[in-house]
Amino acid sequence: MLPNADHIGQSAAMPSAADPFDRFRDLFERAASTGLTEPNAMVVSSADDRGRPSSRVVLLKHFDREGFVFYTNLESRKGREILARPDVSLNFFWREPKEQVSIFGRAGRVSDAEADAYFATRSRNSQLGAWASQQSRPLESREQLVADFEGVSRRFDGRDVPRPPHWTGLRVVPRRFEFWVGRDHRLHDRTYYERDGPGWAVGKLYP
Repeated sequence: MLPNADHIGQSAAMPSAADPFDRFRDLFERAASTGLTEPNAMVVSSADDRGRPSSRVVLLKHFDREGFVFYTNLESRKGREILARPDVSLNFFWREPKEQVSIFGRAGRVSDAEADAYFATRSRNSQLGAWASQQSRPLESREQLVADFEGVSRRFDGRDVPRPPHWTGLRVVPRRFEFWVGRDHRLHDRTYYERDGPGWAVGKLYP
């Protein structure tokens, strides 16, 4: 499922150079048009209580001017780290057309209504998996995971699967964007957008 880009504002054909949301949507739609399987794949980086970073690839499920949303088990490593230290970074890299976007911001939980609505769109097996997986916890064997899944399947047999209380969405509200465009001879183009009151300060960086 790709995030809905229709809520950003201007059309992708006319992105505003002064607005990073417009520019992101334009790049995202161009990347999607190349036939990439998951152009919404992004790296989310967080840190533990000693400042040690960890990164993983997740799927962006929605973006608009309020921020960038992905879903997770709050009891996972990333969930626990982000709840305790909500400053995170996101990174998108699209090999074709040689574009990269880094987003720095603060994460917060989406509303229960928003999380419930998204959870209802997931396949039943994915819903069951959200209950079965004690994400990031030690696992004795693959067989144990399968047994847990089968147990959850029996538990909810014949009825709708509710959203687990520990599973929800996190919205990253950006304070900074960095756009990287690949160029010959390593003379790449880098542009940053830094939150400046209601608008954005824009500048260039050496590649």
